[in-house]
Amino acid sequence: MIETYTAVPYINEVRIMIKTNRSSPRFMGLVSALTGLMTFLSFNASAQETVEWTTLGNDFAHTRSTSADQITAENFSDLEVAWEWDGASFEAQSGRATPSYINGRLYTVAGARRHVVAIDPQSGATIWSYREPDTGRWEYSMRADYGKGVGYANIDGKDIIYIISPGFFLTALDADTGQPIEGFGGQVPIDGFPETGVVDMLADLGHPYDPYDGIPLERGYITSSSPPIIVNDVVVVGNSAEQGYHQSRIENVPGDLLGYDARTGEFLWKFNVIPQPGEYGHETWQNDAWQYTGDISSWAPISADLELNLVYVPTNGVTIDYYGGHHPGDNLYGTSLIALNARTGERAWHFQMVHHDIWNFDTPTAPILLDVNTAEGLTPIVAQATKQGYVYTFNRETGEPIWPIEEVPMPQSTVPGEQLAATQPIPSKPAAFEYTGSSEDLLADFTPDIRRQALEAVAEFQMGPLFNPPIQRNHPSGKLAALMCPSGAVNITHPPVADPVSGIMYVISRYGCGSRQLVSGEEADTFYDAPTGVTLSQYAAANGGPTPRHPAGIPLWKPPYSRITAIDMNSGDHLWMIPAGYTPERVQNLPELTGVDIGNTGSGAVGPMVVTDTVLIYGNVTSDGEPHLFALDKQTGVEVARVQAPALSRYGMSSWIHDGRQYVILQTGSSLTAMALPN
Repeated sequence: MIETYTAVPYINEVRIMIKTNRSSPRFMGLVSALTGLMTFLSFNASAQETVEWTTLGNDFAHTRSTSADQITAENFSDLEVAWEWDGASFEAQSGRATPSYINGRLYTVAGARRHVVAIDPQSGATIWSYREPDTGRWEYSMRADYGKGVGYANIDGKDIIYIISPGFFLTALDADTGQPIEGFGGQVPIDGFPETGVVDMLADLGHPYDPYDGIPLERGYITSSSPPIIVNDVVVVGNSAEQGYHQSRIENVPGDLLGYDARTGEFLWKFNVIPQPGEYGHETWQNDAWQYTGDISSWAPISADLELNLVYVPTNGVTIDYYGGHHPGDNLYGTSLIALNARTGERAWHFQMVHHDIWNFDTPTAPILLDVNTAEGLTPIVAQATKQGYVYTFNRETGEPIWPIEEVPMPQSTVPGEQLAATQPIPSKPAAFEYTGSSEDLLADFTPDIRRQALEAVAEFQMGPLFNPPIQRNHPSGKLAALMCPSGAVNITHPPVADPVSGIMYVISRYGCGSRQLVSGEEADTFYDAPTGVTLSQYAAANGGPTPRHPAGIPLWKPPYSRITAIDMNSGDHLWMIPAGYTPERVQNLPELTGVDIGNTGSGAVGPMVVTDTVLIYGNVTSDGEPHLFALDKQTGVEVARVQAPALSRYGMSSWIHDGRQYVILQTGSSLTAMALPN
């Protein structure tokens, strides 16, 4: 018997299996035939008729890499717009979804209603769409237009698209027709819902709720932005909560993780992200805060190892950013990476990257899985890039850090009622890919006068290390606010990527500082029309606040204003770093810099990246602000080509091959833009 199949999730390959007596004439004939077949397959493999992109990050390892090799350094500048898909009819705005290319079609979500859309990959024409019926649950959702994509699985020979809606329903659709899958889930008691194909996941969280309006806001709210991930026929579901800087009350629901049977929608398990009595980590919640507060949602995408049957879940912090007096303790599993058994939901291991997180250091991007050669030999790793500028790296089977992670003493808060952790975990390797903390040494100093102005700009602000504690308005020090830097070195708009062949991880980042003031819970409560919870916090984040700015109109801090860092995950060493984009004209043309060689500062903009077989592609702008795609040599970071793009793009980039033609998909606001080489 001869079988041809594709291995997933890391490398597309062809394997030939022969079941026969090796000494028989039939076997020798098969060998001869096989030689010709392999020549034929080799020729067709080089032609690359089809290369798919099946998950949000292409593979379960979430590398955002592709084996497609048609676009090279030599022809990159020939890229042109092949088609544009306009999401206006679906009321799309932010355009955060990375489409999946599966079995000859593109699948994505669009708009606040999170329409599911199938698109012809050659023309950009819409094939079918599905929209969930009205509910009060989606209307309130603060993440409605933030849908990042779809989940996918082939179940018993049928391609199925899975989505989580803003109202927190799980729906399974026939990939061919867009119709709900018969026998999946059950009837939702709301007019207009299909008789089958939908699961109401609020029922499995265990809180009182109304099918139409959801959980009472006095208790909290839960929604979703990332798609589910389907691991060995189990649908694993994350969630989102109200943004912590838009909260003034201490109650909320926890972002518990859920698992469902991919065939039937049967509820399989729930993992408590706030440990209940008797569960591991319960002691990290003091003053019984586990009973009433919440969040710790997994709004970033989830990754998986199919062989280990583990999912890797990044989480955010506890209810209310910048103040945590109502939840003393380290607060597991806040701002952590959790490895769970996909079939049972049992914890395999975890690591908390921020203890008692009040800095809005929620983990914004999917973990990346690689097989690399460390000092211990071939090692399966999971690498988590973070807002704070570090990559935390673990053996993805055991959870052991690949390189030591040290608990470093950090300053304590002077805000009444706040009790911060004494130490925070800092990786020894890889080194930070961005500036961390704030100090005079990081201020712009192109000329003595520019440095003096920068010093004056920060004089009324409290600088300090990475975990600089926030301060309240009218602080005894007289300072206006504390600078928390970086405020988001990596974020949802610019996820890192990795090359699974070389083991190199590429991070695009920028340095900036948050400066949120704390005000009373009573004042913060006036900012919101429909706040979650009941009990006012002692303090909460002000609505905006003072921000230091350089009077010359240039960035306050030293360049690069944005950068790309290549990290060799075999050794943990930085391979290279380049500025991302090019110095803005407003900086180049500053009279105070006449005759001063400032080099390339980078644009200060971030953007999407994708790793192909031939180059690293990223989106950014030139000095005049024009959007471009740039191609870099993966080993050196040298720019080898560029091409003007029709619009700025963010949130992700994908590349795949359909009918022998390689496409690069850009998320350009409410539209999708496909670029390809001329036919």
